[in-house]
Amino acid sequence: MDNPAASLKERLGRYGIWSSGLRSEDPAVRGELTDAAAELEDLGYGALWLGGSSAARHAALLIGATSEITVGTSIQSIWQYEAKDSAAAFTDLEAAHPGRFVLGLGVSHAKFTEEYRRPYTALVDYLDGLDAAGVPAERRLLAALGPRTLELSRDRAAGAIPYLVTPEHTAYAREILGEAPILAPELKVVLERDPDRARAAARDYLAMYLALPNYTNNFLRHGFTESDLADGGSDRLIDAVYAWGDEDHIRERVAAFHAAGADHVALQVVGTEPGDTLPREEWRRLAGLLA
Repeated sequence: MDNPAASLKERLGRYGIWSSGLRSEDPAVRGELTDAAAELEDLGYGALWLGGSSAARHAALLIGATSEITVGTSIQSIWQYEAKDSAAAFTDLEAAHPGRFVLGLGVSHAKFTEEYRRPYTALVDYLDGLDAAGVPAERRLLAALGPRTLELSRDRAAGAIPYLVTPEHTAYAREILGEAPILAPELKVVLERDPDRARAAARDYLAMYLALPNYTNNFLRHGFTESDLADGGSDRLIDAVYAWGDEDHIRERVAAFHAAGADHVALQVVGTEPGDTLPREEWRRLAGLLA
């Protein structure tokens, strides 16, 4: 295709899986990671998004265990890896597996890094470093929430991978990005019909994010109030950033992101029982209801 970003859109498909468990470095689970990646590809997902502070080395194992699925970082923190090191890792992985890896970058959060200063400027400088090292813009995506970073995703990357957003934010992001760039928001899914159980699981997981101003400020910009952010999140907030319920309702929630302008939705399964970092049965159920 003439447009490299359009080619990446096609490879990503409409759905992917977002998981921090897939980036585990525990040698004891390497076999399960590779089995899970191969099964996710067989189930028809177009991409695997490695959650948390992931890197190219985490992607290499999963790319080697699969044949076509795209693997991306979501995200690699610009504070944790120098641009030249990220470029070298990208180049090595590209040489071994052309076209299979996409570098998802973000500024993370002040709470997690002492170096956090002037994040937008730091991200621009980082992209300058990647440009100088030859990492193509069409093979990187940015974790963008606000207007300036969305514009940067449009102008200096293949598009945006917003995390913890609503369909309304997706429509807002699409308006800034325009038609061509990739827009691949993350959406959390609880495969539970009971409202109390589903929302309780959602609140337990959402709590850590409600302590991070990057997310709470974004909610406030898009119509939520301080009361929505209190006590683990209002029902209104939970229902906006999660898909839960029966199969029809979950399909409707995912479809709402596509209708708002998403090219691809990165689906993160949140279980009602804590501790399952590779929810393979839920991934199977999710693939079935989306088929």
